[in-house]
Amino acid sequence: MGAILLAFLVVLILFGLGFAIHLLWIAAVILFLLWIIGFFIRGIEGKRWYGRW
Repeated sequence: MGAILLAFLVVLILFGLGFAIHLLWIAAVILFLLWIIGFFIRGIEGKRWYGRW
């Protein structure tokens, strides 16, 4: 019985880690796409919005 509970706990931990990593990959891709879009909108030599700081 203890081995079954331990195996179940390991599966739950691995599932949780996989889900969290999957969400982080989605967030990273979305942020990368926004960065690329902003790069092309302002142009290569354009002004940055944080330039005056």
